[in-house]
Amino acid sequence: MNSFIAKKVFAEAINVIIAIQEKTWAPTYKDILSPEQIAYMFEEIYSYEALHEQMTKGNQQFVLLYKDHTQPIGFASYQELEPHVFKLHKIYVLPTEQGTGAGKFLIGAIEDLVKSLQGKRLLLNVNRYNEAKSFYEKMGYAILREEDIAIGPYWMNDYVLEKVLI
Repeated sequence: MNSFIAKKVFAEAINVIIAIQEKTWAPTYKDILSPEQIAYMFEEIYSYEALHEQMTKGNQQFVLLYKDHTQPIGFASYQELEPHVFKLHKIYVLPTEQGTGAGKFLIGAIEDLVKSLQGKRLLLNVNRYNEAKSFYEKMGYAILREEDIAIGPYWMNDYVLEKVLI
């Protein structure tokens, strides 16, 4: 059985986050977005500079997921939007680790962190065509609304999902 641990990280982990994202971004979106949009969004969201800004000026908290306490296999980021309301901005697990319980462990760890900060609701966006939507629904998230977001010359067509944390 796999042993997972989630740890809060800061700017020293940016290169690890980028390495994980390089292995997850294209497989996640290759059937949904054009190669040009994938490249553009990767640079806008996952460049070293963009991640550093999200951590420092954007107040996003990042968590790395480790397998067997040593091997980084995923990450997530979240942020408080308003009192008691948080947003899960990112959650990715290496494709080789999907289906092992890693994603379930990581989202549970984020929910626990949010609850420890008196969070009552956790929101997230998922592309309307992303198969991960069913994972979130199994984890107790429900569609709140649809949202279309402009990112440069491209559009993300998302669902906003919500989970009430008890």
